[in-house]
Amino acid sequence: MLTLTFVFISLISSGQDCNLTLRGSVYDEAPNTPLSFVNIFIQELSRGTTTDDEGKFLINDVCPGAYHLTFSHIGCDGERMHLDLLTDTTLTIFLSHTPVSLGAVVIEGKSDEFVNQPNLSVRRQTIEDNANQNLSGLLENEAGVHLIKNGTGISKPVVHGLYGNRLIVLNNGIMQSGQQWGNDHSPEIDPFAADKITVLKGASVIEYGGGNLGSAILVEPKRIEREPHLHGQVNYVYETNGRGHVLNTRLGKYAESLGWRFNGTFKKYGDRKTSEYFLNNTGNEEASFALQLEKSINEKLFLDFYASSFNTELGVLRGSHIGNLTDLEQAFVRDVPFFTEPKFSYGLDAPKQIVSHHLAKLKGKYFLKEDQYVELVIAGQINDRKEFDIRRGGRSDTPALSLSQYTFNSELKFTRNLGDNWKLKVGNQNILTDNNNNPETGILPLIPDYWSLKSGVFSTIAKRSKKTDFNFGIRYDYEFQNVATISRTIPREIIRFKNNFHNISSLLAITFELSNNQSLSWNTGYAMRNPAVNELYSSGLHQGVSGIEEGDVDLVLEKALKNTVEYKWSPGANFSFNTLLYFQHFKNFIFLNPQDEIELTIRGAFPVFKYEQTDANIFGMDLSAQFTLGNSLFGLIKYSYLKGEDTRNKRPLIFMPPNSFFASLIYRIKKSAKLFDNFTLENSEIEISNRFVMRQNNILFEQDFLETPPAYNLFGFKASTNVISSNFKIRCFVKVDNLFNVAYRDYLNRQRYFADDLGRSLTLGINYKF
Repeated sequence: MLTLTFVFISLISSGQDCNLTLRGSVYDEAPNTPLSFVNIFIQELSRGTTTDDEGKFLINDVCPGAYHLTFSHIGCDGERMHLDLLTDTTLTIFLSHTPVSLGAVVIEGKSDEFVNQPNLSVRRQTIEDNANQNLSGLLENEAGVHLIKNGTGISKPVVHGLYGNRLIVLNNGIMQSGQQWGNDHSPEIDPFAADKITVLKGASVIEYGGGNLGSAILVEPKRIEREPHLHGQVNYVYETNGRGHVLNTRLGKYAESLGWRFNGTFKKYGDRKTSEYFLNNTGNEEASFALQLEKSINEKLFLDFYASSFNTELGVLRGSHIGNLTDLEQAFVRDVPFFTEPKFSYGLDAPKQIVSHHLAKLKGKYFLKEDQYVELVIAGQINDRKEFDIRRGGRSDTPALSLSQYTFNSELKFTRNLGDNWKLKVGNQNILTDNNNNPETGILPLIPDYWSLKSGVFSTIAKRSKKTDFNFGIRYDYEFQNVATISRTIPREIIRFKNNFHNISSLLAITFELSNNQSLSWNTGYAMRNPAVNELYSSGLHQGVSGIEEGDVDLVLEKALKNTVEYKWSPGANFSFNTLLYFQHFKNFIFLNPQDEIELTIRGAFPVFKYEQTDANIFGMDLSAQFTLGNSLFGLIKYSYLKGEDTRNKRPLIFMPPNSFFASLIYRIKKSAKLFDNFTLENSEIEISNRFVMRQNNILFEQDFLETPPAYNLFGFKASTNVISSNFKIRCFVKVDNLFNVAYRDYLNRQRYFADDLGRSLTLGINYKF
């Protein structure tokens, strides 16, 4: 993420002659050192220059007028500012970015917090260059983050072994509410609507909601630039595997006191392909939009409005739904899935999912004084999910699962700087949820109807000193569940449950600055999480994962204590190193345990899973290093180690991510190059990457239906460049995933029981900014 601030100084009054001078200096904000090779470009004049070794630039003979200036630096997103040039002007520019930005991950702390918490952020350019990925796929190569998948188009993030109900996702500050309990339910968010995606891996998430047990994902659009002219961008991507098309448009303007930004995305994919065969019925279609409004009422009151709509239709591999026990046993050992056809299709038939998610949010921020303010947020969400099974009698167009959820969110926060670098924040959050099964299915529902009320209060206090940062927080949450389920025995009857839960969370974080280039952080957090409705009352076929899931009404509160220690070292601009150690102990850990049985129903034969509890430990290590070799070669290395133990039963925890390694080597051309008379090539680069996922050996053979798949090694290639002119910027890229077309199966992909994962894919992308 690249941030721009400037200091404007008027020096000498001048007439309307074209003899004005624009000069300035560009600094790296963090170490406050000059930046060389920064490209400065005046779009209206098609003129520009580059900073020298001292970070200085000079442009002579400029006419008075309104101009757009673009500042770009190697490995960073270009940023633009609007300037009314009336006199000779000096600019002091501060660019904030990592010493070596590799187009992947920036290790940073939240800008509005005193204490750096363990986290990583994906910047806008990475989002644009990976338009073929969903929200989860953007995070797959990051240290400490894995994906649990259900086929090729459905995935959800796993952070330090936790996912689903334990991992909250915030969409523009609002906790995403839907059917996130399902392993086949991806977050219903368009990543193109975001400018930064941040993964918090420490105890700092206490402010964002209870029950998350230590991790959160923040999907954040940036503030609208105060730019009076209409600007925007168009992104188009074509991917060969699935013959997929992605089209995205973003427009924005700040007219007088109202700023607006619109984002729209359309996707269409057909059958994906492994290295050897098509995965029939694995296409998807997606249409989404987001509207962002900002208005300054006066010097103290600011209003923000945000609305988004996400709509998708997803196919599920036909060969994962089997009609009888004999065929299911054969499907587990077949090289090619049942129902595999040798031809490509865009068609979407049952089994499939149709999902929509709508969000509307209004936020007000009022400054009581310069050092204290109040924030009030109200929001509403509607989530609609339909899952279609292969049904007899031509009834496959009738959903087998149909859920509608209505959620109301409210939040009130007070923030005050107490002086002497102390900062206090207190808040209250409320979530009212109404979840209903639609009666159109004709099938007993997987989860019951319910409504719930969650209310939480929290307080955090932070202190920043010269060498030490300190943060402490505490939170209390209350949840009431009113559940109405249908008995599985005849005669049918409605059984009602009313549950009350009380949860407490706390955190303590300390960061020590060991030297100018070294820091050490310790972070500890305690959290309680009550069983979710699906964990208590699920009963029946979960069509999306091709399994039968059974809840347990006797489940009790889950309690967890997490400790992290993080060490950062950046001895110079050519090298940085980061390591994070974590240990999390669980009391009454809830997990979905495969049973030693296959159940035959009128809808087919399916493996059985049951929610159970145990005591557990999850511990691991995240390593990352960035380095420079010479002037143009950059490298990145990441390693994730994780182990989960069922301490009550003295055996491994199932569905824990295997250890993985990622490396990337990038060659960048530092200097810009002229293309014809009016175009300039900038930030041209070639990248080779490697992702190695080890075999999950920390599991007993009898804990799963099949032996864990072997390790696999995937290579990737990418080439990109920016074409700059006076009025627009075009970014072009080509990349290849699974370069050598390796056949493999991933342990965390439920489709691995029936088919291989994706084969080679070529992606072509173009991004036009104006």
